[in-house]
Amino acid sequence: MPQADGRRAQLIAALQNGEQFDTEQGVPVSELRALNTVTWYQHALAYTVMKWPHIAAKHRASIADALSTASPALVRPGATGRPAPSALRTALYAWAFRLVLVTDKNGASVHVPRAEAEEPPTEIARALAWIAENSLPMTEAARPANIRRALDAISRRLDGNAAAENTTRRKRMILNNAFEYAIECEQLDVNPLKRVDWRPPDTDEEVDFRFVPGPKLAKALIQAVRDQGTRGEHLEAFFGCMYYAAMRPGEVAALKDTDLSLPDEEHADEWGEVILAESRPEVASGWTDDGLPYERRGLKRRARKATRPVPIPPELVWMLREHIRRHGLASDGRLFRAVRGGRVRSTEYCELWQTARETVLSPEELATPLADVPYKARHAGISLWIQAGVEPPEVARRAGHSLAVLYRVYAKILNGRQGHANRLIAEALRDPGDDSS
Repeated sequence: MPQADGRRAQLIAALQNGEQFDTEQGVPVSELRALNTVTWYQHALAYTVMKWPHIAAKHRASIADALSTASPALVRPGATGRPAPSALRTALYAWAFRLVLVTDKNGASVHVPRAEAEEPPTEIARALAWIAENSLPMTEAARPANIRRALDAISRRLDGNAAAENTTRRKRMILNNAFEYAIECEQLDVNPLKRVDWRPPDTDEEVDFRFVPGPKLAKALIQAVRDQGTRGEHLEAFFGCMYYAAMRPGEVAALKDTDLSLPDEEHADEWGEVILAESRPEVASGWTDDGLPYERRGLKRRARKATRPVPIPPELVWMLREHIRRHGLASDGRLFRAVRGGRVRSTEYCELWQTARETVLSPEELATPLADVPYKARHAGISLWIQAGVEPPEVARRAGHSLAVLYRVYAKILNGRQGHANRLIAEALRDPGDDSS
C-alpha cells in the first residue's frame, strides 16, 4: 500500500533525524505538537489566566498592555476585515486580557476574561472574533520575521512614535515571559526572542539632580501646599512624609497611627520612627478584584509581612502630631483620607503640588522639570541623606531600595561623595599618630 509505505518512510526519516517520539501516540513529537498547536492569541490568554491571581494590579495592567500591543502584529499576513486599531486595542486591553473574578459552577472563585463574564459591545465582539480567527499558530508566531514585527510594535506608541525606553523594555520582558511559558506548556522548544538579534534600548534610570529640589526649596513647596486652605493643611504632612522619610505615595496613603512611634511632646528635639508595613498604590479599579481604585499590598519588593522602620526627624514628628490633632484619623486608623474616607487620589495631591510650584518657582524654573511631580520630594529626601554622609546601605534600607538600585538611580550624587571619601582617606594616611610601621 503506497500510503502505508509513505507513512513508514516518514517515521523512519524522523527516527534517523533524531526526533523524539511520543510514547503514547507513537508519532514524532513535532507532529503531535502540530496537531495540538494553539494560536498566539489562545496562548496569550492562557498566560494571562495563569499569572493573574498571583500578581499586583499594576502588573496585571502591564501584562494586558504588552499583550494588546504585540498580538495585532502576530496575525496571518493579508487577513481581511481587520478592525480599526482603536477598536482592536480596546477589545484586547479591556475585554480579552483584563480578567474579572466570577464564581464557577462548583462555587469556586476563578478569574476569566471579561468578555466571557460580560456581553461586549458589537464592535468589541467582532474585533475579538477577528483576532481569534486570524492569530498565528504558535509555531508560526515564533518565526523570526513575525517576532520582529511584534518587537517593532512594542517599540512604538499608539500614535506611531517611538515608545519610551522603559516601556519597550517592560513589554519585551512580558513577551519573553509569555514565550517561556510556551516552552513550559510544550508549545515551543526554544524561546524565539533569543534567536532574534534585537536588543531593547538602553535605559537611564538615573535621577537628573538638576531638577530635584534642595532642602530650602523642598520646605518652601511643602509650606506652599499648606497655604492652600483646608485641603493643603490636610496634605502638608503627606508631602512631609515623602520628603523627610522618603516614603512612596502608596506607603503614605497606608500610614496608620499604629505605625508611628513619636516622642513625648515635651521632647520636641527628639527623633521618632515610622514602621512601614503596607502600601496602597493607586491603580484603575478594573485591575483589582474588589473594584477599588487602589490595592492593599506589602512593601515594594518585600515579603508580604515585611516591615521597614524609618527614623523621622523632629520636623516630621511635629507635622504628624499636628496633623492628628487637627484632622483626626480614619475609622481604620489611617492618617490621610479623602472626604469620603477613601484613599487620597493622586489627582488631588498632584493639583496641590502644581499650585505650590506656581507659587514658589520663577517663570523660568516653571518651564523646566524642576520639582515637576510630587515624587521629586522623595528623590529630594534620599538625596539629602546621601549628601549628609549617611552610608549608602543605610540610605537604601530607609528608602526601601536594594543597594544596586540605589547606585543605579542615584549614581551622580553618590559619585559626588567620592571626593569627600578621598579626603577622609588622605587625612587618615597623614595621621601622625599612626606608628604601626
